[in-house]
Amino acid sequence: MALPLLPGYSLNRNVGKEKFHKSQHLSYLNNVRMLLSEGKPGIGGEPLLGEKMKPKYSVFTKEIGSDVPSWVAFDRQVLSFDAYVEDEVPDKSQEKYRIRFYKIFFYLEDDTIQVTEPVVKNSGLRQGTFIRRRRISLPPPDDDQFYTVYHFNINIDIVFYGWTFKIYDCDVFTKNFLKKIGIKLNPPGECPEDPYMKTWRQKLDCIQPLRPYESFDTLKQFLEYDRKVLRFFCLWDDSASLFGDRRELILLYFLSDDTIEIKELLPHNTGRDAMPFFLQRRKLPKYGPPGIYQPGAITDRVVLNLYSGLAENPVYGYLLDKCKLGKSEQEFYKDSDLSIGTTINVWGRKVLLCDCDEFTKTYYKTKYGIENFTSIPWKATSPPKIERKFPPYTGFGSEEDSLRSCIGLVPMPRPNLGNFRKFMEKDSYGNISNILRFFAKLITHKCADVDRLFIISYFLSDDTISVFEPIERNSGNAGGKFLKRMRVKKPGQEVFKSELSEYIKVEELYIGATVNVNGYLFLLLNADEYTLKFMEKNSEKFPFSNLELALQKLKDEKSKSREIKQVFRDADPAFTKMVDYNTFRDIVMAITVGKLIEQELITIARHYGVLEDPCPDINNLIAMAHEQLKKNFFENFERLIYSCVYQDREKKNVLPSKDIKRLCKSSRLPLTDDLLGALLSKFEDNKKQINYKSFFCVLNWRKHPVPELVAISPVKEMWCYAPTHISTNHQEADTDARARGSLFQTRVRTAVRTLTQHVQIY
Repeated sequence: MALPLLPGYSLNRNVGKEKFHKSQHLSYLNNVRMLLSEGKPGIGGEPLLGEKMKPKYSVFTKEIGSDVPSWVAFDRQVLSFDAYVEDEVPDKSQEKYRIRFYKIFFYLEDDTIQVTEPVVKNSGLRQGTFIRRRRISLPPPDDDQFYTVYHFNINIDIVFYGWTFKIYDCDVFTKNFLKKIGIKLNPPGECPEDPYMKTWRQKLDCIQPLRPYESFDTLKQFLEYDRKVLRFFCLWDDSASLFGDRRELILLYFLSDDTIEIKELLPHNTGRDAMPFFLQRRKLPKYGPPGIYQPGAITDRVVLNLYSGLAENPVYGYLLDKCKLGKSEQEFYKDSDLSIGTTINVWGRKVLLCDCDEFTKTYYKTKYGIENFTSIPWKATSPPKIERKFPPYTGFGSEEDSLRSCIGLVPMPRPNLGNFRKFMEKDSYGNISNILRFFAKLITHKCADVDRLFIISYFLSDDTISVFEPIERNSGNAGGKFLKRMRVKKPGQEVFKSELSEYIKVEELYIGATVNVNGYLFLLLNADEYTLKFMEKNSEKFPFSNLELALQKLKDEKSKSREIKQVFRDADPAFTKMVDYNTFRDIVMAITVGKLIEQELITIARHYGVLEDPCPDINNLIAMAHEQLKKNFFENFERLIYSCVYQDREKKNVLPSKDIKRLCKSSRLPLTDDLLGALLSKFEDNKKQINYKSFFCVLNWRKHPVPELVAISPVKEMWCYAPTHISTNHQEADTDARARGSLFQTRVRTAVRTLTQHVQIY
């Protein structure tokens, strides 16, 4: 019975084998291709029985225990050996051989070898790569094998392609690696000296060229300090000499090449020519000569003699002093010689270093550790200003035009750039008008002019003022333009004088001020909202609109805190912590006893005021809606009602307000969103439903007309809210202003709560 084909039960090694290649090797012998049976397997062949294969590559990676391939384990690891070769020199009696040095690199990843010869200057030999990187076979009769790491050591001879290289040393990495793989290193050998190079060096020591080139390496300094310049502010005081004065200079020290450049700062009208440089860029010697060097005086060498041959074509030459006996030694200024307070010699001129810029200070702190940079006053004192006197004004034209005729022979109009810039910045743009409007009253003893009201407009773009009187029917006054737009001079100035006249400025206008406009006295009673906001925003120009300064005057009355508290409690019996403006004004004025003016009081009231939002009357809303509908001739009210009936499926005669608003928008009802929303809110019930029939019947301006709105003058409306005095006596209370209402139609928080917390009265 046969045994099953299981591992260990069969002795036939060819079981399961499909390929039976014979061991073969192709080679050349006597230029004839023959098949030799040398036990070397061919493609797919196997070695013969009892034959051992010689390794082609180094196998020390397996001995170390690494399973990764050699090209991964030994990537970028190279062994370096130092070797030399004795190269024979035939047909030359001066030398028999030369010593040529080589570097042998063994790449561990694939057992490749590279041999290079270091380049020697002026050797006359082709040097560089001697053997390119490749696997090198052993010398015969072992030329079927290649060099591995085990063939290398120190102080041995190794043959590459017939060249015998004597290895005498290696680097530290190579020594450590060979020791780790078990190779015992020989002691390092000695490298012989090339006899030819030895003889050549002896000749070079005896030969001195006529012009030895001395290398000055300035590239490093240039690359490190390029475009880096030290700046010093200097002074040359030449006032001791005839017609001399103080000269302000700027010294620039270029760190890239140690050169110095000096420029002069010339003030206006000095009478000196504007030269580009006081000293052109160059190296500055510390000890300048008394005169100028003659040509050829400053040289590195001195010419000893000239010579020429006696031939027909003589060769001219010269002998130089190689000992440099005639060289002129000069010492130049360096950055270490410059510091604040130091006096340097600029070709005989004593220049004092007074100050430097921030970069220079940082440079000296970093490099030299200098911390003291106390500057020396170097600016010359300004000469006394000579007051220029002009002839008085002639009365013809404007004062500016008359002054131009005194400045130049030909009077040329010169635009004032400052005024033009102010005009461009303060010109009206959009909602920003840059126009301050004040309501004023004429101060006069004439009974007919006591109740006349005016609007004074101040234009910030050109500091002009215009006065306008609102037209009132049956007042007896024509109204209209009272003063055209112009600059208004301050009173009490002479007409024919040399100086320009002074005009009213915007800082002089505030509520409660008295303004003299060409002989008419106006008392500023109030201002519009834009003006008040502008003054509060620019409180540095309008100190009476500064809230902190106004509150400080209330803080000064801290001694009356109990009385003030009792007065406010009596004025607020319901303890609502609010009073009307007139009551607040009377109490604060009585407390400060004339310390506060009307502008400061209004500033406090505006800050602590509580604006009420009164609901507009429904009759006024309907009148406004009728006015808009009449202007647009809108009469499609029945069509709107039919649309609402169609939407009203349940026949309740009511629809939600949002549906009514949508139908009005789709029908292009000519009412604004605010007005339409206010009307709808007046007709809504608690469920936000609107009776559409009654709503559109009210809007029907033909069937249900309402009285037209009476236009109220805005000046009168603002004036009736003015909380200021209208008489010239500021100590008496104004009963008319109190009867006409408050400034904001609001109530103001009193000093009981917020105001008293700020001024610390209680």
